[in-house]
Amino acid sequence: MKNLSNLEKKINSELTVKIKSSKLNHNQIYLNIENEHLLEVILFLKNNNEIKFKQLIDITAVDYPENERRFKIVYLLLSHEFNSRIIISFYINENEIVTSLTSVFPSANWMEREVFDMYGIKFKDHPDLRRILTDYNFEGHPLRKDFPLTGHNEVRYSEDKKKVIYEPVKLEQNYRNFDYESPWEGTEYIKKEAKKNE
Repeated sequence: MKNLSNLEKKINSELTVKIKSSKLNHNQIYLNIENEHLLEVILFLKNNNEIKFKQLIDITAVDYPENERRFKIVYLLLSHEFNSRIIISFYINENEIVTSLTSVFPSANWMEREVFDMYGIKFKDHPDLRRILTDYNFEGHPLRKDFPLTGHNEVRYSEDKKKVIYEPVKLEQNYRNFDYESPWEGTEYIKKEAKKNE
């Protein structure tokens, strides 16, 4: 189905009550659904021979701490055959659990682990839900808007002690003298050399 408008109509007619809203924007289809319909919608989009969204591009989340339903979960799918993308999203509460897509798209494994690590969102039936970007003893979830920016430990390898060590994060930065001269005119020593040669 090459026409996006027809594709949107087809999806809406097949998934009637499972889709809250849909729209076309920037040559992409945006679907808004509810959490409990995720697996059915994804299976339809992947397995329907007229649609063929066979590749999961990404899974991510957006944090809205002021909202009752704090997180927006976003799935991006690609149809190679029709060169079209679809973006599926829904909102969840802070402690709500999302169905894992690892049984449908094995690549969802690492993407869901990243969302879990960065936002603290849990996925039901995930085969190995553990941190992927932060350290094992790390506390908190760095992409949440209420995550503190100071007061944490960093992990690094110490050449002196020949082992991995934990130490408080140091974000100090020395003042530097910046050269605001135009790069087209050259720096001071180049100007001096040019004057000598004249």
